[in-house]
Amino acid sequence: MANQTLGDLLRAIERIRPLIAEEAAPGEANRQLSAAVYQAMYDAGLFAMLAPKAYGGLELHPADCIQAWEAIARIDASAAWNLVMNQAIAAYSAWLPPKGVAELFANGIPTMAGALHPPGKAVRVDGGWRITGQVPFGSGCHHAQWLALPAKEEGADAAFGAFFRRESATILDTWHTLGMRGTGSADFAVTDLFVPEHLTVPVAPLRNPPPGFEGPLFRMWPWTAIIGEATVSVGVAASAVDAAVHLCKTKTPAYQGTALRDQQLAQFLMGKAGARVEASRDTINRAAEFAREDVERSRMLLSTQAKIRLQLAVSFAAEACAEAVRFVNDVVGTSSIRIGQPFERHFRDAHTLLQHSSKSSPRYGSAGRLMFGLENDWVWLSF
Repeated sequence: MANQTLGDLLRAIERIRPLIAEEAAPGEANRQLSAAVYQAMYDAGLFAMLAPKAYGGLELHPADCIQAWEAIARIDASAAWNLVMNQAIAAYSAWLPPKGVAELFANGIPTMAGALHPPGKAVRVDGGWRITGQVPFGSGCHHAQWLALPAKEEGADAAFGAFFRRESATILDTWHTLGMRGTGSADFAVTDLFVPEHLTVPVAPLRNPPPGFEGPLFRMWPWTAIIGEATVSVGVAASAVDAAVHLCKTKTPAYQGTALRDQQLAQFLMGKAGARVEASRDTINRAAEFAREDVERSRMLLSTQAKIRLQLAVSFAAEACAEAVRFVNDVVGTSSIRIGQPFERHFRDAHTLLQHSSKSSPRYGSAGRLMFGLENDWVWLSF
């Protein structure tokens, strides 16, 4: 696994493509990714992309990760979302002490689902903590090996993150949504769960990484995850454009005598949709390249300039890709409302992704505050 290249991963994606495509509709219906798809992606080495080489991971350049994530997202956005989130949250293990890292990686590359809000209640006990809490948006929590949630001791100024095995939590049936249904982003809860001290992490920028996590990829966290989230939007919109181009070559709308491909409005809108996909992909890649070079050069955390570029890139991509999907729907007409066609899911997924907090409309304002030198109002821009 540690010797896999981007080419190897892309070929592996092509091998499992039929399974991902076949399981996409059942995943939507069941509101969680199928275990078969999750395991196939794991066996293909895809969850190793953000893991450290010292522990058998690939520690890929973000630009390579983007290509692999988009390739999956073009097949099934929910599969890509689980892939991004469950390896990116596992990369949070860079904040653990060496004993915690060793436990997390004891059986190979770990996968982890979780969220960092709202904090649960933490009570200090001998050797660790007793934690009671519940978090939403646990994407992939039905299949991830580990879970993470925040906790806070009464009277403490800050919360901390706690890692524990999936079997220790109760997964709740709370994921009922317009789009991204197959992500299984349900709430999960724990009651009076003991978490040892070595499986807890600060919610703060990474300043003293344990051995094996010294590389620039880990100083980019959590932006590696957020880059991946925006890349899923690119994959959805790219798939919508491809499907529309295919349809336009054969469809003549009812009561019309001109095929869609020969209609000037369809040509115009498809051009605009394609431009937004290409611009989104390029913007994400350029921001990721800049950020990687930024931390590699300084050997420190991301600069304010790098974080502004990343935030603007991911917010732009989510917005532009949702707009591209709307253009596609205008072109394909009633095909966009039929369940048997792919367009209605593209529409639902793209607009659900647009509401994700890390790249929703208010984040433009968060980047703008930093541009003006004002106090930061968004937690991940402080990392």
